[in-house]
Amino acid sequence: MSHANAALTPRARLRLARLIVEEDWPVAVAARRYDVSWPTAKRWADRYRQAGAEGMSDRSSRPYRVANRTPPHQVRRVVHLRWKKRLSPIEIGARVGMAASTVHAVLVRCRLNRLSHVDIRTGEPIRRYEHERPGAMLHVDVKKLGNIPDGGGWRFVGRQQGKRHRAATAGKPKNAHRDPKMGTAFVHTVIDDHSRVAYAEIHDDETAATAVGVLRRAVVWFAARGVRVERVLSDNGSAYKSHAWRDACAELAITVKKTRPYRPQTNGKIERFHRTMAAGWAFARHYKSETARRAALPGWLHQYNHHRPHSAIGKVPPITRLTNLPGQYT
Repeated sequence: MSHANAALTPRARLRLARLIVEEDWPVAVAARRYDVSWPTAKRWADRYRQAGAEGMSDRSSRPYRVANRTPPHQVRRVVHLRWKKRLSPIEIGARVGMAASTVHAVLVRCRLNRLSHVDIRTGEPIRRYEHERPGAMLHVDVKKLGNIPDGGGWRFVGRQQGKRHRAATAGKPKNAHRDPKMGTAFVHTVIDDHSRVAYAEIHDDETAATAVGVLRRAVVWFAARGVRVERVLSDNGSAYKSHAWRDACAELAITVKKTRPYRPQTNGKIERFHRTMAAGWAFARHYKSETARRAALPGWLHQYNHHRPHSAIGKVPPITRLTNLPGQYT
């Protein structure tokens, strides 16, 4: 793109070149007409003879060859230390005898300058994907949270007071040490891959029957927003490997997908949502009971879907990606 003070835009260059090449204007006269130097006018005329109108656009100023570019064997050493050892440019430079700035330039060229973009297990660049439309893929998983005793949990009131609150919570069974067993809240979550719109329910178990019920209600919830579910991706938990899950997906005309074993990164979108949910809802403030925390989930989900900017989709709320909402164009 031409800068603001450029004498010639691509369109003006084309007119100048055509005056010289097609209408036989003297180069000096055409240059004076467009208030540019004689060599500039000649350069655009020559380029028009070579490439036509397409040659009037700006070209990259990057050189064809770099005489002092880092040798390939040095680049391989830098990449190896970054992948296998996850070293910083200063540490890599000390090992291979290169300046840290040169090492950083190599890492930028190889797209390894950010360790967050490199898989910690394999050392390979993280592959990110996004389905092209809402409903093409749903991610499902379960987030387990310890129930909060009456009066508040230890995170906000401290260990000692938290133990007293546990002991004072009525109706809880005792463990082998005669401490109250508060139990676990199982948050069944569903995320749309394209829009990141989230649906969640809290239950007291993670059985196949519960997971199937959540899926059915989630499909209805998304359908009310104009989204037809095509696939569902889950881990290899017992609920998602059951015949009930397989039969329910077949009944709903949903294709079942599974993550690779011991590879939670495959379901990374919902894993990242769980972190956001824990920080924004589960541990965001002092809840005086588990009932209070569960009652706060619908409000937080609405804020997440409709008002919270999402950095992965252009800093807009997820609901804005559902372009087929009923009544949106009326």
